[in-house]
Amino acid sequence: MARFYVLSIQPTLFGGSSVVREWGRIGTKGQCKVELLDDTQQAEQIKNSIVRSKRRRGYSDVTQDMSPDK
Repeated sequence: MARFYVLSIQPTLFGGSSVVREWGRIGTKGQCKVELLDDTQQAEQIKNSIVRSKRRRGYSDVTQDMSPDK
């Protein structure tokens, strides 16, 4: 089963940071979870922890080529 997992760090309106997780089967909308934190350093630590966990479970980095086909 093909799945996706997207992690990002986003600023909040009140000067903090949030770790945004999106996951699901490829071709579906999937689910989303937002974790609010006080600072960017905390967000980076949590994001790195999640990345390590997902890589142990078989996920890998994928980049999308956004250039037009010729």
